[in-house]
Amino acid sequence: MDVASKRSPGQGLATVAQSALIAAALISASISDAQAESLLSALARAYAGNPDLNQSRANVRVRDEETPKAAAGMRPRASIQASAGPQYGNLRIPGGRNTTTGQRQYFGDEFVGWPRGATLNITQNVFDGGRTANSMRQAESGVFAARATMRLTEQAILQNGATAYMNVLRDTAVVNLRKNNISVLEQQLKQTRDRFDVGEVTRTDVAQAEASLAQARSDLYAAQAQLKTSIANYHQLIGNDPSHLEPGRSLEPLLPKSLNEAIAIALAEHPGVVSALHQVDAAELAVKVAESALSPTLSVNAQVSNQYDSFLGFPGSRQFSAAATGQLNVPLYQGGAEYASIRQAKEQLGQARLNADLQRDSVRASVVSSYGLLETAKASIISQQAAVKAAETALSGVREEAKVGQRTTLDVLNAQQALLNARVGLVISQRDRVVASYAALGSIGRLSAQEINLDVALYDPGVHYEQVKLKWIGTDTPDGR
Repeated sequence: MDVASKRSPGQGLATVAQSALIAAALISASISDAQAESLLSALARAYAGNPDLNQSRANVRVRDEETPKAAAGMRPRASIQASAGPQYGNLRIPGGRNTTTGQRQYFGDEFVGWPRGATLNITQNVFDGGRTANSMRQAESGVFAARATMRLTEQAILQNGATAYMNVLRDTAVVNLRKNNISVLEQQLKQTRDRFDVGEVTRTDVAQAEASLAQARSDLYAAQAQLKTSIANYHQLIGNDPSHLEPGRSLEPLLPKSLNEAIAIALAEHPGVVSALHQVDAAELAVKVAESALSPTLSVNAQVSNQYDSFLGFPGSRQFSAAATGQLNVPLYQGGAEYASIRQAKEQLGQARLNADLQRDSVRASVVSSYGLLETAKASIISQQAAVKAAETALSGVREEAKVGQRTTLDVLNAQQALLNARVGLVISQRDRVVASYAALGSIGRLSAQEINLDVALYDPGVHYEQVKLKWIGTDTPDGR
């Protein structure tokens, strides 16, 4: 906001105060002429199109296919083997001796044929020591763990998106404050020079005003650079540049009222804990899968074969056979690899349980920390509001005292800088409160599109899983989205 050159510094400060109140409310100036966007609409855009979140969803769909792969262990297997090709044979059979010459006689013949045939094999496992059943349950636990990990990614995207949104608001407000501060300092410098011309102040006062203005311009350049960085981060997370951003709102109404309640919810619902517990289930089932290598297996085999010209010397011959057999395999000793696999699986189970304990501790610490940051931000807002009010009063008094020679130009500049710092601090504290509320909701595991009521089609990972878990055949990928 430009300040007219004929306004007094006091009038300019009133303009700055009005601008600061707007900035402190986190209403940013427009960055482009596009339609205004709210925090929730920006998060809805990120939820629908963020590449990192879409990659995590794709990873869940990849894990979905582990279940039908495991189910294949108890499904029939069928194959056809066919062969055909020319065949040449030379038959030479020794006979008796020639009665005249006494030489051994031989009888021979040559054969040229085209043997061909096909064999159909069908195998069905009847019992595999529980390997297939446990492998299917293990795959399902892996799918559930992947879904929980996807929820972690969703929380991270929503939290980072909210942070990026509030950073743009904060930095835009700070840039506006510093621009208005420069306007006021320019008026201050002009007035100081006028007073110097009439001998009311010294050259030192003019130099101090010039230094303050130069520093203010440097601070503005730094604030503008920070704003550009925040805009770039916003684009990366949300998918477009910010424009006409509306004030962000805190999620405190969605938070549990007490810290103990929040911790209890987090330990039960946080995706990190849920994923770790599913990984424990998968590790327990992995032990059972490894132990199945010590169990007998039983299968039924059927074979149908049809061969033509398969006997040399008998052109036009045909051989047909059909057989059904049962096969029982009882492992006795296989080199000890299966025992090593069982021991390894048990150690991995212990590792998974330790990881679950680690996740619980980490989540609990995150809840305590996020609630602490939220309380700090709320308290800081109250303190900064008091600081702004006191700084405004102090600046007004210093300016009045400077008029009668009781204060120097440096005193006025220092008071003005103190007011600016207080207003910037208020903007930062209000930003921190909104960001901390998102972090707190994420720390208990409830930061989701559904919980914060985003206007977007919710992604259901169960749709794709139901489409593929019992699929027997086909290479087309169903659209589970």
